[in-house]
Amino acid sequence: MEQPMDDVTGENENPDGNGQDPDGPDTGNTGSFLSVVEEFGQLSVTGNKMVDQNGNSVQLRGMSLFWSQWIGKYYTPEVVAWLKDDWRCTAVRAALAVEHEGYLENPEVEKQKIFAVVDAAIANGLYVIIDWHDHHAEDHLEESVAFFGEMAEKYGDYPNIIYETYNEPLNVSWKNVLKPYHEAVISEIRKYDSDNLIVCGTPNWSQDVEDVIFEKLDDPNVMYTLHYYAATHKQELRNKALLAINNNIPIFVTEYGVSEASGDGSIDGTEAETWWNFLDEYNISHLNWSIADKEELSAALKPGASTIGGWALDDLTTSGTMVREHLREKNKAY
Repeated sequence: MEQPMDDVTGENENPDGNGQDPDGPDTGNTGSFLSVVEEFGQLSVTGNKMVDQNGNSVQLRGMSLFWSQWIGKYYTPEVVAWLKDDWRCTAVRAALAVEHEGYLENPEVEKQKIFAVVDAAIANGLYVIIDWHDHHAEDHLEESVAFFGEMAEKYGDYPNIIYETYNEPLNVSWKNVLKPYHEAVISEIRKYDSDNLIVCGTPNWSQDVEDVIFEKLDDPNVMYTLHYYAATHKQELRNKALLAINNNIPIFVTEYGVSEASGDGSIDGTEAETWWNFLDEYNISHLNWSIADKEELSAALKPGASTIGGWALDDLTTSGTMVREHLREKNKAY
């Protein structure tokens, strides 16, 4: 799982190197839908699956932005549009930084970044995760309740919206700490938004998904967060995920990387593919960490990449190249 900024420091499918296919985008499989939200509509949960407006199991794949207070320069409408058109993302994630000079200290500044991404996602027909990007949210319950109440009142009528109430809790009790926290935030969201999905962080950096098996939240459209980094988390974590799935727990991978959990170290391509295959087998949605130009392996962009998209292949890191190719292979163009 990614560390705060103060804690840490493929094949070329496009010979002309401009970040796009030479012959233009592939539009042959779009059918009559202009966007993924038009096709899937209102998302909900059935059993351990996320389903579309017709009750069919669906899977979203996309990108997460970085902590908003540190690399908020990519929270732009142009980046969101580029991620849809070139990367074929079906979802984006706006990571509202809470601590470390984030929302707690500069609420209006950080909130405007979230508005920019959410508005752009709605305009482009993408699903968008509004993420309370915090490691100590149980200490910030009042602020979280107020924030999500405002978001739900503002955006609750749009089927694009997915609320992520707590990014990555640390090693705290699900039953005694996290469940009561989520219940309070969910109650506020549901005052204004009765049906959009809510994804809830789980203990130990959102890895202990099995902790919720006997303590599920009492809301029909709640999912539970699993985070992994392929060079660190391997079969043991997939086994935990499978235990939860087999006990009817719906999982959403709101953040993953192909690097080590520090965001750096090394990239494990073999494990990255094993994870992608696992997620596809169980129709688990996933968003990669992250759209950032920080000098670390988990960043998708090289330092200085444009803040309005239009990235050439040379602007992408190894991780960015791998993930973009995966998204373009798996997601259809709209």
